[in-house]
Amino acid sequence: MSGKDLTSYIHERMPFCATLGLKAEKMTPEEVVLSLDWAAELCTAAGMLHGGALMALADSAGGAAAFANLPEGASGTSTIESKTNFLGAMREGTVIATARPLHVGGSTIVIETELRNNGKLIGKVTQTQTVLRPRT
Repeated sequence: MSGKDLTSYIHERMPFCATLGLKAEKMTPEEVVLSLDWAAELCTAAGMLHGGALMALADSAGGAAAFANLPEGASGTSTIESKTNFLGAMREGTVIATARPLHVGGSTIVIETELRNNGKLIGKVTQTQTVLRPRT
C-alpha cells in the first residue's frame, strides 16, 4: 500500500489521526511509522508542539502496530496503559513515530514507540494494548 493509501487507511480506522493531520509511512507487523508536522495550532508555550499531540501520535502508532499483530480471532485492541518519557522539545519540522512490538500475546500486546525530530530522539513511549475479542 502506498503512503497516501496507507494514510487514508489509518484515517478511516482512527478518525482522530485525520483531525491531527497524521501521515502513515509504513505498517507491517514488525514496524509502524507515522508522522506529524509541526503546526502552530498544536503548540503550547514558546512554539513547542504540545505533549498531548506527541502522545496522540505515539498512541496511534502503537495502536496500529498492535492491530497489525492481532492474534487469530481478535477483533481489535485498546490501550490500557501508556508510559511516556519526553526527552526534548519540538519547535519545527516533522516528528516521526516508529512503533515496534515488544510482546505479542493472546490477551495483551506491548509496543515501544520512538519519537524523533530531525533524527533526534525526543520521546519514548511504552504502551500495553488489550486484545479485544467478539462477544459470544
